[in-house]
Amino acid sequence: QVQLVESGGGLVQAGGSLRLSCAASGGTFRTYTMGWFRQAPGKEREFVARIAWSGVSTLYAGSVKGRFTISRDNAKHMLSLQMNTLKPEDTAVYYCAAKESTNRPHYDYWGQGTQVTVSS
Repeated sequence: QVQLVESGGGLVQAGGSLRLSCAASGGTFRTYTMGWFRQAPGKEREFVARIAWSGVSTLYAGSVKGRFTISRDNAKHMLSLQMNTLKPEDTAVYYCAAKESTNRPHYDYWGQGTQVTVSS
């Protein structure tokens, strides 16, 4: 029922910026906690950021805090990730995800991912 589609990935130089978007369809988007994750080749998927349904409460991984900003537009069923001061170690496939309850430790729905490559 719930589908998530990421976009906005690409190649950028270190120090540059990219803005990722995730379009959601189906379900009750406004009630879902939304998050961004990433996975580099040979590495496990890691948490990047999450945002509560209201958009007020946000949480970031220490590696991206101060550089990335997560936001959502419930009217448009859209999740975004503004990435600034990108580093080569940010290179990964980025996934958006949704979970029906903040209380749940795991996410229920996942997108296909979008590639972000940062050159040094």
